[in-house]
Amino acid sequence: MNAIELARAIPKAELHIHIEGSLEPELIFALAQRNGVPLAYPSVEALRAAYAFTDLQSFLDIYYAGASVLLKPQDFHDMAWAYFLRAKADNVVHTELFFDPQTHTARGVPMASVIEGLSGACKRAESELGISSALILCFLRHLSEEDAFATLEAALPYRGHFIGVGLDSSEVGHPPEKFERVFARCRELGLKLVAHAGEEGPPEYMWQAIDLLKVQRIDHGVAALQDPLLMAELAHTRMPLTVCPLSNVKLCVVKDLRDHPLKKMLDAGLCATVNSDDPAYFGGYMNANFEQTVQALDLSREDVVQLARNSVEASFVSEQRRSEMFDRIAACAVG
Repeated sequence: MNAIELARAIPKAELHIHIEGSLEPELIFALAQRNGVPLAYPSVEALRAAYAFTDLQSFLDIYYAGASVLLKPQDFHDMAWAYFLRAKADNVVHTELFFDPQTHTARGVPMASVIEGLSGACKRAESELGISSALILCFLRHLSEEDAFATLEAALPYRGHFIGVGLDSSEVGHPPEKFERVFARCRELGLKLVAHAGEEGPPEYMWQAIDLLKVQRIDHGVAALQDPLLMAELAHTRMPLTVCPLSNVKLCVVKDLRDHPLKKMLDAGLCATVNSDDPAYFGGYMNANFEQTVQALDLSREDVVQLARNSVEASFVSEQRRSEMFDRIAACAVG
């Protein structure tokens, strides 16, 4: 197998997937019809044509509009199940799904509907598809610290259904330090901690995520190359970065995939991974991200294997599960 063929076939973990961002236009329209929700777009084609984003905010505006069709537990289940089927086709064997409860509770959707619908799909994916998974509750950083605390308290009765918390939405102007106390509380509760940083924001936001939020993983992190000290720290600690190449191009973080810093990250010894972010909006699920990045950056078979191994190293799984996934990667690499 060449590098692209290996990228398609190799078992991999996906650690940066916003489940609401996997909501394809066809399913948006189906759920809108099922729930009687009016849409601003007359057709699937018109909605897809609106996916011409100039930055993160232009994407978020449509993203939140699309999420308006999600009202009942079955809606959340159906959205996640559609993602799991695509993940299976891309040889994703483990995934950790981000979800944004504030996007839904602000519309009057009960927390239980969100979490129970997603959790049901996760259990089904394990039994029917052999994909292990976990849920990570994300706070919307453009909202207040008070709102984040309220969301955490509302979610705690369902603590057994999610393993950690994250921080997403509009990065610029909303530094991680804004949520230092929220993350301290989550740390006391034994939750895993991750945060978006260094996508559109500066390296300083990555330092804050590490030093103040005490995260175990940074989502995106492409701004790290602007700070040699940060690069050295990331290499030394093996702090994982969940990089999303096609997203970075679609949101104009990088102009061209050939300019993407992923290869430099790998060469510097960083624990960088490939992920799809919001694949329904950004033009590709896991294998599309792998294939196009391998081609654009001329990645080697060794690079592909390292990316797959990094995804397993960075995942929040048991040591037994981690060892099992490493073995599957090794078998594929020599096959």
